[in-house]
Amino acid sequence: MAEQPKPSQAPISPVKNFFAGGFGGVCLVFVGHPLDTIKVRLQTQPPPLAGQSPLYAGTFDCFRKTLVREGVRGLYKGMAAPIVGVTPMFAVCFFGFGLGKKLQQRTPDDVLTYPQLFAAGMLSGVFTTAIMAPGERIKCLLQIQAASGEIKYGGPLDCAKQLYREAGIRGVYKGTFLTLMRDVPASGMYFMTYEWLKNILTPEGQSVSDLSVPRILFAGGMAGIFNWAVGIPPDVLKSRFQTAPAGKYPNGFRDVLRELIREEGVMSLYKGFTAVMIRAFPANAACFLGFEVAMKFFNWLLPSL
Repeated sequence: MAEQPKPSQAPISPVKNFFAGGFGGVCLVFVGHPLDTIKVRLQTQPPPLAGQSPLYAGTFDCFRKTLVREGVRGLYKGMAAPIVGVTPMFAVCFFGFGLGKKLQQRTPDDVLTYPQLFAAGMLSGVFTTAIMAPGERIKCLLQIQAASGEIKYGGPLDCAKQLYREAGIRGVYKGTFLTLMRDVPASGMYFMTYEWLKNILTPEGQSVSDLSVPRILFAGGMAGIFNWAVGIPPDVLKSRFQTAPAGKYPNGFRDVLRELIREEGVMSLYKGFTAVMIRAFPANAACFLGFEVAMKFFNWLLPSL
């Protein structure tokens, strides 16, 4: 990553990033939610009792059982929460990245280094946590309730109301620190990887803003892979902590980490790895393509913004 990125034709606009990021996030959810459901069910399944087989033998077994028992709709359980949260969340995420880049520029023509792009990406992770944490909590609870067969929540709004009634705002935001632990470094890797790949995939003498659709899809998909390579261990801890009964882990993520390693070994931190990686490429390819298409539209519509 020694060579620095080439400047794009349009100046950085956090406002355009905000709206284009929201559209990219909607694209991501529609493509990636089915495998996110599989990932959460794998991460939160209880360890099998002695002599018993696990509930799911792996990614494809979980996919098959969900499809057989619940149909295609089962793969989209809990999607209302991320759809409602994802537009503002990705809007804020891309806004944070745009703002992080702009804050590090002395002049609009400054080309940022890759560590600077990583820092801008980490800022976006901080920005999104306030929206991401409650949305993730609700989504995970709805996804595992469908698998267990015990219907406690009638939907995302009912889930939020019950959580607030039981434990106040802290109940809704349970797992915020783990969400921050996951999203700050992972977002830095996410955006830095995308900008790096866009740069090396741009033909000599051309601008990154003219990159072809297949190359944007590849760069976005690989950015998702690198993002989750960093983010999956804290994501496993987060999913387990957010879906645990109240009081099970009094010391927070440290108790979750100790229990997982003691009972299931270090590799339990990579539960759902296959589902995550299968989802990461197409979902994030769709996200960045949606973002780039929206940015081109806004640059055409509002060139001076």
